[in-house]
Amino acid sequence: MRLAEEQGLELVEVNPRAAPPVCKIMDFGKFKYETSKKEKASRKHQSTILLKEIKLRPKTDDHDLDFKVKHIRRFLSEGNKCKLVTVFRGREIVHPETGQAMLDTVMKMVADIATVEQRAIMEGRRMVMVIGPKAGLVRPPSAVAPAASGPGSPTLGGPAPVAAPRPATPSEAPGPRPAAAAVPVPAKG
Repeated sequence: MRLAEEQGLELVEVNPRAAPPVCKIMDFGKFKYETSKKEKASRKHQSTILLKEIKLRPKTDDHDLDFKVKHIRRFLSEGNKCKLVTVFRGREIVHPETGQAMLDTVMKMVADIATVEQRAIMEGRRMVMVIGPKAGLVRPPSAVAPAASGPGSPTLGGPAPVAAPRPATPSEAPGPRPAAAAVPVPAKG
């Protein structure tokens, strides 16, 4: 303890169970800072897998189904799992085979990139199936484009809009922006 005091450091017990206990002279504040930094770095590199839920009905139309399948494909390409839920209303519950057929149709449409992780099971008035991405087909999160919507977005199958670069105008300069002025609109007549 006298040596640690002379150096302006602390005497830290590293392994209390050893015989004799192991102690080390170190700057304990710096040691705690470095370990917390390492923990943050390890958490940063961990990947989190989300479970995205897609709701269907036994009578979902083809266009709506195609739209939902595009979302499923995007979720799977981002490395997430999808929970496919077929919701039965009223008397539809007496024909669960229609819900199973809907889930089978979706699975056929995404069979090239997805595998079934949980077979379809009934939970009350819902039929639930969980699918996940096939191994080796998942893109890293940094390579996945941000979600976009609209007819020209690449995630919805259309070509990506391309804009030519243009020079910045004085109104686009960094700093506070002026208030927008009212522009008169000509009346139709």
